Amino acid sequence: MTTSREFERALRAWAMVFMRRSIHEFFLAMKDSGLSPSQLNTLMRLHYRGSCPVSGISDELGVTAAAASQIVERLSGMGLIDRSEDPSDRRVRQVTLTPKGRGLVARGVEARIAWVRELARRLPAEELAPIVEALRRLTEAADELETERKSEPAMARSNV
Repeated sequence: MTTSREFERALRAWAMVFMRRSIHEFFLAMKDSGLSPSQLNTLMRLHYRGSCPVSGISDELGVTAAAASQIVERLSGMGLIDRSEDPSDRRVRQVTLTPKGRGLVARGVEARIAWVRELARRLPAEELAPIVEALRRLTEAADELETERKSEPAMARSNV
């Protein structure tokens, strides 16, 4: 029987390989874009989670509001994002990807997906179904854990 320690080691090893290769493929595809990692992270945040205020970029990247504003200004000047007034609060500027920005991110995402496709081709077809099922179950468990954590009072989470 597999222990939780064996599971943790195997998952950490997989996560390290997956993240290293995934990030490598993405940055390789973005190499000639001239964008900094913070700018690329901003585009990815908008791609995966949708529009947000500039303060959302600051929070996501862990940078000051001024630094987030500079990132947004540069990306806007390149035509990769749009800034617009938030209809519920005119003081807040919402940031969204432009079609050009979506296209750039799609190029990087496709490079990551191509690596996963290549990986799948290296595995025998009969091994894919149990791997898919295990990954589905792992994702469900992670989603459940995230939902539980979000419902905990903030004080309880800070003691973890």
